Amino acid sequence: MPAPHDQPAASSAPPTASTAPPADSTTAPDGFIRVRGAREHNLRDVDVDIPRDRIVAFTGISGSGKSSLAFGTVFAEAQRRFLESVAPYARRLIAQGSTPHVDEITGLPPAVALQQRRGAPSSRSTVGTLTTLSNSVRMLYSRAGTYPEGATQLYSDSFSPNTVAGACPRCHGLGTAHEVTEASAVHDPALSIREGAITAWPGAWQGKNLRDVTAVLGYDIDRPWKDLPRADRDWLLFTEEQPVVEVHPKRDRVAKPYKGRFWSARQYTLHTLADSQSETQRNKALRFVESGPCQLCGGSGLTRAALAVTFGGLSIAEFNALPLTELVEVLRPAAELTDPTPAQSTVTSGERSEVARSIARDLSSRINVLIDLGLGYLGLDRATPTLSPGETQRLRIATQLRSGLFGVVYVLDEPSAGLHPADTESLARVLDDLRAGGNSVFVVEHDMDIVRGADWIVDVGPGAGSGGGRVLYSGPPEGLAEVEESVTRRYLQPSGDRPVRHQREPVGTLEIRDATLHNLDHLDLDLPLGVMTAVTGVSGSGKSSLVGGVLPAVAAQHPLITRVVEVDQNPIGRTPRSNLATYTGMFDAVRQAFAATSDAKERGWTAGRFSFNVEGGRCEVCQGEGSVSVELLFLPGSWAPCPECHGARYNAETLEVRREGSSIADVLGMTVDEAADALADLPAAARALTALRSVGLGYLRLGQPAPELSGGEAQRIKLATELQRARSGHTLYLLDEPSTGLHPADVELLTTQLQQLTDAGNTVVVVEHVMSVVAQADHVVDMGPAGGGDGGRVVAAGTPAQVAASADSRTAPFLRSAIGS
Repeated sequence: MPAPHDQPAASSAPPTASTAPPADSTTAPDGFIRVRGAREHNLRDVDVDIPRDRIVAFTGISGSGKSSLAFGTVFAEAQRRFLESVAPYARRLIAQGSTPHVDEITGLPPAVALQQRRGAPSSRSTVGTLTTLSNSVRMLYSRAGTYPEGATQLYSDSFSPNTVAGACPRCHGLGTAHEVTEASAVHDPALSIREGAITAWPGAWQGKNLRDVTAVLGYDIDRPWKDLPRADRDWLLFTEEQPVVEVHPKRDRVAKPYKGRFWSARQYTLHTLADSQSETQRNKALRFVESGPCQLCGGSGLTRAALAVTFGGLSIAEFNALPLTELVEVLRPAAELTDPTPAQSTVTSGERSEVARSIARDLSSRINVLIDLGLGYLGLDRATPTLSPGETQRLRIATQLRSGLFGVVYVLDEPSAGLHPADTESLARVLDDLRAGGNSVFVVEHDMDIVRGADWIVDVGPGAGSGGGRVLYSGPPEGLAEVEESVTRRYLQPSGDRPVRHQREPVGTLEIRDATLHNLDHLDLDLPLGVMTAVTGVSGSGKSSLVGGVLPAVAAQHPLITRVVEVDQNPIGRTPRSNLATYTGMFDAVRQAFAATSDAKERGWTAGRFSFNVEGGRCEVCQGEGSVSVELLFLPGSWAPCPECHGARYNAETLEVRREGSSIADVLGMTVDEAADALADLPAAARALTALRSVGLGYLRLGQPAPELSGGEAQRIKLATELQRARSGHTLYLLDEPSTGLHPADVELLTTQLQQLTDAGNTVVVVEHVMSVVAQADHVVDMGPAGGGDGGRVVAAGTPAQVAASADSRTAPFLRSAIGS
């Protein structure tokens, strides 16, 4: 039942995963969520009916507005209603989003949003803590572990490195110990103390104070450090004493005597690391220490008492380090106990107790969900900052699956991202389980296998930005074939016609010998040069270790490779001041063009006037940020548009200068597609804009802040920036899943650019799960056969057709389908 409407697209940034029950329980009698007048971002008065208790796929090209509808409207409204029912004091503890622009939504159940995001920045966050499995593991060791003879039973908190009871007293639970040595604290022994020999001491007045205190204590601060007696050097660097002396400053005649306290280099450095609230100061202090695994706890972060307790013959640190697939086997004997004994806290071992059976069964069932999602290669101690966004989201999906919630709308952001096609089949079963549990599952998705398996499709488009934002179709999957305006329909039921491309001939070989990194174990591989190579394999098979870890170093030594370019998914910047226009360099040309206008020349303004990073032209209220921090009495602080410039970043005088009718702020507000016409007369800007459009980023705004960009968008911006360069050939380009977050139509654009890079005489190596990209490569390296310890080997290598014929490759059947063989 098509429902055309008139709207435009955007990239919404709704809150991260949270549960949002609505304040009212109004339910449409026919089982539909009815959205009326949705105007979030580029949606203009969208009306659409979405069924509950079904798997609903939101489709459309990147920037079409599907996320604005699913996250920015449906989930945001559910969260808003929930927050209305919460006391003001409690609201300050909950991440809040803005009120969505929509007239009415009826039939809206509670909602949970699971978005793509990178791991938490804290190294203390792990797979175990993220999934809450660590809670059960600690209870298992506390209540059912095997204790040394005569040991006292420990509480579960004693098995956590994040608690006072469990943290190693030396490294405070971090697992890494920092030690100050003479070499780390004194970088130039030829200097005297007055000249700054003790580098670990602070600078400015505090450093002068310590030098004056040292002189009063009787140490020679003008003698070269290397000539001081060993006893003096050791005391100054390592003493725990803190004598207080009276200092008479000589550098200022009017200064009065004061009491000064001495700090040794070790004391000052470790105190800064432990107690300073300044990340800058802590990072500076790290330059004066030697770091490594803590000798006391072996890097586990736990006390020796906790490490002495075992289960299945393993300490909790060894247990957490095992891949999930092996953990299930360790738990199996306890989970399958047929004659458990009553739990007794006085016995040395509780591994055959009822408690052991109960906890082991619960852990096993929860771990099996993770294994089904293709995450069996992970260990519970894996730090979340090392996880990909796809891995993080699958962990959170598995946690929700075990939560037992009923009647909830789960809104998922590309759950298939980063998944091998074999793992996508497991994901589809998990989504079915969520629906079978009495829930609605809304997925913003580009993977056509997931879309085909949905009960309902909401297709948004037809284009991106102002060219999208309309609901082209809302109904069962088969009905989309009748909507000619839809870009998605031809990929949902693809024809048998597939492009045939002649295989390039290599111009050389990059030999990799005896490579060992992560799960790569003495790997040998010959990689062809001058062609496009796709590296495939299930999650954790060693693809990224090979391409991101091994290849750059090996390639740097090869005579045929003049440059190595890694195009990764790391952010292009970490503050709002970094954006699309500044990163690509086009903004320099734009500022110069504004400075060249007659109005700017009359005022004597240069290009610097049109920078939002320096005084003069920027708005001084927000200092060019465009937004200001707002502190509220009961609610948490938030960012709001600047009351002076209303988000424009510039002061009123600067905005008076116009170029082709647009101010500098208007240009930053343009999408790449809009700017392509407005800036066509500026060659430098036009080149950048053409490159950005060629990789499917025409919908992004030029001033889009870097923190708002996804990893996939950041990677494609880097690729576009590289495409602008003069192509001299002989460059090795390394890309890690560049198709992440792309609609199949945009994947075709991306593939075309990769082919052109290769045609220019370069070598392109791309880690990829999308088989349409793999099928267009000249060479394929399939890693596996599984993840973790069962991976790290080359299962098959050759042309796409040769790898597709491999009997050992898990990629082969999906590649055969893509090449039509």
